[in-house]
Amino acid sequence: MTAENGLAADTPDSPVTFINVFEISADELDAFVEKWEERARLMREKPGFIDSRMHRARSSDSRFQLVNVSHWESQEAWEAATADPDFASRTRAAREQTARPVTPNPAVYDVVVDLTAP
Repeated sequence: MTAENGLAADTPDSPVTFINVFEISADELDAFVEKWEERARLMREKPGFIDSRMHRARSSDSRFQLVNVSHWESQEAWEAATADPDFASRTRAAREQTARPVTPNPAVYDVVVDLTAP
């Protein structure tokens, strides 16, 4: 924990947030989300999984039509889960099954500021 803000340090066993923003054609969203949910169910069974939410842009003009936010107990748990060959093949297939390219932008993040309502 840092003294100034009380947030966990980025140690290998500290919780992490995985965020993946997708550039995808608005007309392919529904089919992609359906397949994403199938892949997410695989992740839900993995050790260290906490939760996951897929967010959809309200405007079809948004660059990133989908934003996935998932929480994991640790970086190690996330890495082990995403190394699953079945998950990797389903992820690759999901990108290849669209008429136009889907561009994922995945990364693991640590919280640096945490605000709540007063």
